[in-house]
Amino acid sequence: MTAPFRTLTPDAQYHDDALVEREAAAGQLNLVTLRERGAEAIPDAEWEQAEAILLWHECPITPALVPKLKKCRIIVRCGAGFDHVELKATGAAGIPVCNVPDYGTSEVADHAIALMLTLRRNIVQYNDRIRTDPVAGFDWSGPATTIRRIRGQKLGIVGLGRIGTATALRAKAFGLEVMAYDPGLAWGQEIALGVTRMADLHDMLGKADIVSLHAPLTEETRHIIDAAALAAMKPEAVLVNTARGALIDLGALHAALKENRIAAAGLDVLPKEPPEADHPLMRDFHDQPDWIRGRLVVTPHAAWYSIESQTDARRKAVETAIAFLRDGELRNCVNGAYLKR
Repeated sequence: MTAPFRTLTPDAQYHDDALVEREAAAGQLNLVTLRERGAEAIPDAEWEQAEAILLWHECPITPALVPKLKKCRIIVRCGAGFDHVELKATGAAGIPVCNVPDYGTSEVADHAIALMLTLRRNIVQYNDRIRTDPVAGFDWSGPATTIRRIRGQKLGIVGLGRIGTATALRAKAFGLEVMAYDPGLAWGQEIALGVTRMADLHDMLGKADIVSLHAPLTEETRHIIDAAALAAMKPEAVLVNTARGALIDLGALHAALKENRIAAAGLDVLPKEPPEADHPLMRDFHDQPDWIRGRLVVTPHAAWYSIESQTDARRKAVETAIAFLRDGELRNCVNGAYLKR
């Protein structure tokens, strides 16, 4: 019988002793589970001995790290995004990188809708007022800067992949009119979904009452929501991001909110996680001056999470690793264009 493949998880996002992974591996993997927030915290020997890596989102695989992966045969991202993995360097080293794209589609779409509803129904401000003063705060008529009727509003989706599509379908159930900007979308897909295809991003931003981001992070999409994009949005518009933090220029967003050039924002992701406490937006979010109250909601990169989705990501990552290590089968390879065989 083949000896178990030594498999490193450098940044595990669970607190048990890899119970899901052990069950899925059925003795075929020798699991090493760490919970670090950076590759530099992990001894070189662990990288050098790993035959497979199950990677979450807190340990970037950089060009400088790749030479240490002397025995590595596959890297599996326990999730969909892979912008923190250097695809060219891993490909040149002959290491395939795979992801798990189908574990939390429902959860992220649900979270995006939840952020929209939270802001459009003024949930945070109402809650905070009543918590501060249960009697005086029990008043619906106070400042409610973000409240609008949901039905009939226009939602602009940036990126109509799996999660963007799931968000669009949910939004339609609420009576939202859905537009989508996605240059890579197959022609006719918008017809099948009953949404309006938009050829120009800024044109869509100018029409949308709510904008929801569902694009991957690439060099083309980094800061796709910049000062110019925010200037194109309506003053009463809401911006939601459950995709990747760097899709938004955080400084430009801070200025747009402070100057009342957009109404509100709901963020599940940030350019740097955990965030920099001294960033102007995060500092004001912490201090809560009057202008920001109820207009910014932040959650800790949690849109993907449920017990079910976490279990799916863990199990499918193990299955993907084993399929290649044992049978040579590549599932969802994302660096195939650079992969040296």
